[in-house]
Amino acid sequence: MSETSQDHVAGNQEAAAAASRPDVLLEQLLKPEVQESLTTLVDNLPKLTEMLAFMTKAYDFGKSVATDPVLAEDTLASLSGFTKPVTETAKGVASAAIEAGDRIHAQGEQAQIGVFGLMKMLKDPQVQKGLRFAQAYLDVLNEREQQNKR
Repeated sequence: MSETSQDHVAGNQEAAAAASRPDVLLEQLLKPEVQESLTTLVDNLPKLTEMLAFMTKAYDFGKSVATDPVLAEDTLASLSGFTKPVTETAKGVASAAIEAGDRIHAQGEQAQIGVFGLMKMLKDPQVQKGLRFAQAYLDVLNEREQQNKR
């Protein structure tokens, strides 16, 4: 046993021995700070009892909810219903990015886009959608920056 543990055990034994002697207990009870603490404790017993009852009910409810297999299954079903579309969208975006990267490497890093190629790209609905998003995103960032300056 470590020295600290031995000291702790010895202290507990001394406290138990002191508590068993009525004169030491009476001496402790006569201290003003102990009397004040006991008075406060007694005054607050109804509140403490009410809090304990509430905490017991909350614990029982939490335990019943945590161990309910039907609730757990319903919760997982709800979460998967929410996460499935998000996951599918993320997978779609990731696969498109990978495919685009593969196409760039297949065409070679030296492929250039001229003015006419750029004009042709600007007619593509997906490019238009991306540019509108980029413009809206930059507008939002600009507005936030303006608000932060105020």
